[in-house]
Amino acid sequence: MSDLHLATQVVTSADGTPVEYLSAGHGPHVIVVPGALAIASDLTAFARLLAARHTVHVVQRRGRGGSGPQGDRYGIARECEDIEAVGARTGARLIFGHSFGGLVALRTACGNPAFDAVAVYEPGVSVGGSIPVGWIDRARREISEGANFEAFITFVRGVNPDQTGRVPRRLLRIILRHAISPAEMRQNTALMPQAISEHVEVGRFDGRLADYREIAAATLIMRGKGRNTGRQAVALTRLAGTIPRSETATFRTLDHFAPEKKPGEIADAVLRFFAAHARTGTRIGG
Repeated sequence: MSDLHLATQVVTSADGTPVEYLSAGHGPHVIVVPGALAIASDLTAFARLLAARHTVHVVQRRGRGGSGPQGDRYGIARECEDIEAVGARTGARLIFGHSFGGLVALRTACGNPAFDAVAVYEPGVSVGGSIPVGWIDRARREISEGANFEAFITFVRGVNPDQTGRVPRRLLRIILRHAISPAEMRQNTALMPQAISEHVEVGRFDGRLADYREIAAATLIMRGKGRNTGRQAVALTRLAGTIPRSETATFRTLDHFAPEKKPGEIADAVLRFFAAHARTGTRIGG
């Protein structure tokens, strides 16, 4: 599958924004939604694994690649409209989302009969402040001053207050520059303005756990070793208990970025889950 070609396609969302997506494979159609600091190509390896049995469409979310900007009216509703536009074009009834993309996938599925199955890995669903957003104001100021790297430091410390949040900024600057490649760091810092807007939405939907009762689709909630304990582990457990037809899976050796960097086990789990829930005779889209 390493030489599988992903074709670039574009659909127009409800507000007129172009939404780019990458497509490959054959079989029941699957929409893949990347996370906050990711672009579509970061999930290419994952998509190729799914493409062994599915036609996969990796969405280039707003503010990235050939898709339009987030826009003045940005919010989860716009993200959901983008996914719905890709779904209408392709006939996809299966969806996978990672991190913030998991939140988008779940919000799109709320009260929406268009999906038969939803799979998410460490979705960005905050419950009772389990995903902190108190760092946003400082990061915005840093962005306004052109200090995107400092905003990234603020983000890394802010969303993980019990781990990286305890590391002094001056030391974290050194650690991150050594741990993250220059290309990945350029992407992370370039996407910080979008990530801030997205985390505003994470905070805005914090008190909306009951909404997920409206997901009729079978739902698989996956997490890695970093979500086995702590507030977000509790949040994901409560999420699973809220969605009527939910299953859970834990990968004790994988971290938050596994769909991008070590996708094998997750792809296997998603393939099994979708095989159990994909509707036969799914319409083949363009």
